[in-house]
Amino acid sequence: MIRALYSAASGMSAQQMNVDNIANNLANANTTAYKARRTQFQDLVYQNLVQPGAAAGQQSTVPTGLQIGLGARPSANEILFSQGSFSETDNPLDLVVQGSGFFQIKQPSGELAYTRDGSFQINSTGNLVTSSGNLVEPQITIPAQAQAINIAADGTVSYTLSGQSTTQLAGQIQLANFQNPAGLNGIGGNMYLPTDASGQPVVSNPGTEGAGTLMQGYLEQSNVNIVEEFVNLIAAQRGYEANSKVVKAADEMYQQVNNITQ
Repeated sequence: MIRALYSAASGMSAQQMNVDNIANNLANANTTAYKARRTQFQDLVYQNLVQPGAAAGQQSTVPTGLQIGLGARPSANEILFSQGSFSETDNPLDLVVQGSGFFQIKQPSGELAYTRDGSFQINSTGNLVTSSGNLVEPQITIPAQAQAINIAADGTVSYTLSGQSTTQLAGQIQLANFQNPAGLNGIGGNMYLPTDASGQPVVSNPGTEGAGTLMQGYLEQSNVNIVEEFVNLIAAQRGYEANSKVVKAADEMYQQVNNITQ
């Protein structure tokens, strides 16, 4: 019975973390380019009372054995990098990556972070920045007199000046790809850092070396499926409830044992 208490308690703890993950997904249902996370579980160690395959006689073995599991634990919450839907903004500085790839963002520390959020702005010096003020890498500078800013599918940024018909080149947006995007480390602010699990970034122009292309005037929405998250929430609640009933049943069995009198 002591095993049942601890196994059920581990199940309750695992489902609690599952609900925490679902809550975060739902909280970010309207966050630009947010990628949902899916909780994954693993069973814990087993107590082998009878080892499978153990000798049952001179010429026979135990076919299945007797193993008592000791519960479950959350092992990972994988990032799902499926493409979110697009919403039109008519803002020439809003960008969507159609396909794989991340924008490169220079943090105040100088370290590069990576994002799918293409809601960019221009700061006081004319540089293309995120909503938090971090520079887009490579640096793109657009003069204050610029008109008709155009960002091509291949990442080329150009503009025209008042009274001129010829376009001026402002720079080239590049995208970074990773061998295993699910291994990126989320740091908040819609940004990620590479890890040994994700591999190092492979930087290229949009539309080349497997990178997606850009679309101007659109933003990528969160890929959270609200209906699916509510179904997962119900399943997690029922799993938590079932484990709590096991705790109660084990407690009642202990109570019966404690009430035995000589």
